[in-house]
Amino acid sequence: MVAPQTITWTPCEEEPAAECGTLSVPVDWAKPGGAKVGIAVARRTATDPAARIGSLVINPGGPGGSGVEAVYGAPGSYTEELQRRFDIVGFDPRGVGRSNPVICSASVYNRMPHTVMRSQADFDAWDAFTRELHADCRARTGPLYDHVDSADVARDLDALRAALGEEKLTYYGISYGTLIGQMYAELFPGRVRALGLDSNMDHSLGVAGFLATEAIAIEDAFDQFVGWCEQDTGCVLHGRDIRAIWKDLREKARRGELTYPGTDRTMTELQVIYNAALGTEGPAWRLLAELIHWLNGGPTPEWTPPLPGRQPVEGDVAHLPTLVLCQDYNLRLRNYREYAALMRVSNHLAPDTRYHPYPIDDLPICMNHPTTNPPHALRYTGDAPLLLGNSLHDPATPWMWSANAARQLGPKAVLLTYEGWGHRIYGKDKCQTDIFDEYLISLKVPPHGTRCAVGTGEERTLRQQAPSRTWPTGPDHWAAGPVASSPAR
Repeated sequence: MVAPQTITWTPCEEEPAAECGTLSVPVDWAKPGGAKVGIAVARRTATDPAARIGSLVINPGGPGGSGVEAVYGAPGSYTEELQRRFDIVGFDPRGVGRSNPVICSASVYNRMPHTVMRSQADFDAWDAFTRELHADCRARTGPLYDHVDSADVARDLDALRAALGEEKLTYYGISYGTLIGQMYAELFPGRVRALGLDSNMDHSLGVAGFLATEAIAIEDAFDQFVGWCEQDTGCVLHGRDIRAIWKDLREKARRGELTYPGTDRTMTELQVIYNAALGTEGPAWRLLAELIHWLNGGPTPEWTPPLPGRQPVEGDVAHLPTLVLCQDYNLRLRNYREYAALMRVSNHLAPDTRYHPYPIDDLPICMNHPTTNPPHALRYTGDAPLLLGNSLHDPATPWMWSANAARQLGPKAVLLTYEGWGHRIYGKDKCQTDIFDEYLISLKVPPHGTRCAVGTGEERTLRQQAPSRTWPTGPDHWAAGPVASSPAR
């Protein structure tokens, strides 16, 4: 056992309106008396001390998202009522940001092969590269390199709960942050007060299920975008064959014939497909349409994103948050033949988008690294009710992931469905935002099967914090939602 600590709070250097501190936890929880790592923590205290319930710990996802920075942005991301009733507390998970990040030599990282493989030779190149990469990153990062999975983070979260003086945990996690909450529910079922899990991971998936469900999700999200553009005369591609234009861009990129406008850089097909994921997460359909039009020779949009996907890094050090995914999911493959078979399935399930770029970009990095928190069906034995939420058309964490997670967690878990689009449902409309607030404040869950329609009553304009690979997540580009119901193909 690790004795509960107290955190010394001082004004944050980057955001003096918030308080920052450090929590010391074991690198290896199996050896609590061994080496320690400092976990960076930040909080904003409740705006109404007389009405304060306690601490609400948040995590914005990733892997690699900073809970400290999520606290900095909390006033624009959570309702005034939630800020009135709770101290909003965030932490950078071990291996991330300010908490002993996983680092590698840039000179090694920058020799990373292209992540879409086309032959056994490509597979062999990745096999050799990852042996070198993991050895280098382990040497640069230290002992923590083999202890960054979400079960370890859940143990850190319980240490944070104790340090905050809370008998039970109140938590809100988004996207990959839901896996931290799920692991907490399994490991510490009796210490749960409330777990609000928004846009859930499904930890029961193997590599085939992971890639297939992600392909289905991004194809569905792209279908919704196309359906909107076919209806809305304000779409710059209205009346044109969007799927044909998109296919032509992909094929040009695959042949090495597509240059990113305004630069001399050739786009890969993976980078083209990245835009389908980034443009449907908010969603930012108008901007996505303008971007596709621009890539196809149209005018330059008012705002243009940087070239998406992995890029070479400058300086001496590269960060590798993908390692968290490698330790939580078994994404290792035996050979190119197995990889090609999985890609054929994704291509069949996603005829327009072909595959989801995030797992395809991450998968090869997980070669030659063990899965320390093996995928499994969740098991929750606690008495506290749990609230899960997801949109029907989420390109990043499919609705079916949340449905599966809720089923695995059992009857205490209630799934709230938002009948709309994008990643993260809190803050999009009043219906689901109020349900999450009521649960976190009063522990009241809605009936099983509850659904929120799009634009129910007063709409929210809260910032969407789920981290993006390259496109900005600020309100200028993400807060504006679709203007019409959009049928799938």
